[in-house]
Amino acid sequence: MEFKDLATFVRVAEEGDFSAAARSLGLTPSGVSKTIARLEDGLGRRLLQRSSRAMRLTPEGENFLEAARRVLGAVEEAKAIGSAIPAGTLRIRCVPTFARYQLAPIIPAFRRLYPRLRIAFVLSNERTASLDDQADVAIASGDLPNSSLIARRIASSRWVICASPAYLAERGSPASPADLERHECLNFSMQTKWNSWSSVVGTPNAEGGIVANQGDMLLALARAGAGIVRLAEFHISEDLRSGRLVQLFPDEQDQTEEPIYVLYQERRNLSPRIRAFVDFVERAFADTPWRYGSRPA
Repeated sequence: MEFKDLATFVRVAEEGDFSAAARSLGLTPSGVSKTIARLEDGLGRRLLQRSSRAMRLTPEGENFLEAARRVLGAVEEAKAIGSAIPAGTLRIRCVPTFARYQLAPIIPAFRRLYPRLRIAFVLSNERTASLDDQADVAIASGDLPNSSLIARRIASSRWVICASPAYLAERGSPASPADLERHECLNFSMQTKWNSWSSVVGTPNAEGGIVANQGDMLLALARAGAGIVRLAEFHISEDLRSGRLVQLFPDEQDQTEEPIYVLYQERRNLSPRIRAFVDFVERAFADTPWRYGSRPA
């Protein structure tokens, strides 16, 4: 079993497709297929379940993937010893909306600074107390569970009540939060103290007939004129600037800031790739770019 075979298997598992893995590795699909077959023959276990429509990991494949990532990570750490140049794979777990609207625009600049890094994103709304999904760092917001992770605050964001011009033209604009009970309000199906309307003073019954478990769906509904929504400022800042959404009664909106953290393992000798990312996002969001419209080059 060779190191490159492990790397090929991990890439196939991450891409979910032989052809995509082959393109990213500069190999042929048949070469990738032969590598996986060689691994399976050596282990005496099937790692991937293949069909004409999809490919998925077997239970043995899932266990092997975790072990392979540990081996690759250890090799990357060994190569980095004595070198301050970040290299290897950086695995980032992040809230989907923050990843799409705030991280994605700055990643090209990060890659220009550290071209030897490979970035692997895992998007999840789950607030966990560990990095047991093999992520190196995580971006999370709100109240975090107790854990041994380092939680470094990098920014904060308000929640903003807004609606599309089309909705307001049809239904009228509420003069105060108390008027929301007479309007269609879009809600998260799973509410926290941050995304719940109950945190807004004067909203006794801000309900409606539509809920969703993802902020992007609520944003799409609000843009379409389906109702009034309350979303994180980092999520909707471009919509507010462009006029696709209009902020309602700004003087009466909740000004509480929801904290945003970067999480990582407590280590005396932090990996250069993790340190580089943590320092970069701290600088990138120091001036709250979604509020003032500035973004580092």
